[in-house]
Amino acid sequence: MSNLVIYSTKSGYKTHSPVWEIKRHWQAYLMLAVPVIYIIIFSYLPMLGVSIAFKDFSFRKGILSSPWVGWKHFKQFLGNPAFFQTILRNTIMISVYSFFANLVVPIILALALNEVVNKIFKKTVQMVTYIPYFISVTVMIGMLLQLLHPNVGLVNHIIKSLSGTAVDFMGRSSYFRHIYVWSGVWQSAGYNAIIYIASLTGIDQEVVEASIIDGANRVQRVMHVDIPTILPTITILMILSLGHIMNVGFEKIYLMQNPVNLEVSEVISTLVYKQGLQMAQMSYSTAVGLFNSVVNFMLLIITNGIARKISSTSLW
Repeated sequence: MSNLVIYSTKSGYKTHSPVWEIKRHWQAYLMLAVPVIYIIIFSYLPMLGVSIAFKDFSFRKGILSSPWVGWKHFKQFLGNPAFFQTILRNTIMISVYSFFANLVVPIILALALNEVVNKIFKKTVQMVTYIPYFISVTVMIGMLLQLLHPNVGLVNHIIKSLSGTAVDFMGRSSYFRHIYVWSGVWQSAGYNAIIYIASLTGIDQEVVEASIIDGANRVQRVMHVDIPTILPTITILMILSLGHIMNVGFEKIYLMQNPVNLEVSEVISTLVYKQGLQMAQMSYSTAVGLFNSVVNFMLLIITNGIARKISSTSLW
């Protein structure tokens, strides 16, 4: 009976097989087949390539015929002091810095916009902060290079006009992390704030009016009404962010790299690209990428478990 669909009729029950159901609703199943096939081809089938992390991959022999070498490539990069002292350290520092900046700023922006009474001003600010999200990474890096150029950059023109000395921002490694993180905040803050703004619209106005009657000022209403309302949303987004905290954006990092800042800008994603594509060490780069994915997965599980124990909000 488990493989039959039961319909109630005036005379009793009528059963149909799954095949009959597919034929009856073939249009719906056809539409469903497109994303399913896409996911299988581009998400599941490529997972077979993970096996080359445990092989000495050869283009001539292919994935299946390449010899197994076990944990060789994992021992190679885990046993390299430079991996922990430079690459893993840079990845963690940039990821954590970016995580907190991209978590706090959108919340503050959403809370501030929620307090704005003038609708025209509110919509204008939303539009201005949202538009940068649609700028491609390549264009944004080009803008950064022009704005921060030591001779013709707008930022240095302002510094010189204030009797300061021009600064070569991209030529100093100490500025790299700050430029990377805060340019990302500028680009994504408006987009990330949307979900918080949507959550704030669900606040019960009776609670707000009650807090006003009780004498609560704006700061107190934000602390005791607004933030508790969006706290479940903050928790979910924080868990999802921690689930890929090791995945520092490759394109942006790579485009911002130069010989001067390489010591602070070399991360796992750029290492995988350089070792895998430029040096054709496919097995080594796959092992590094697999290690990165496993760490992200463990962080997701641990973070979700902690959130579930501390509060009632979690992914599962």
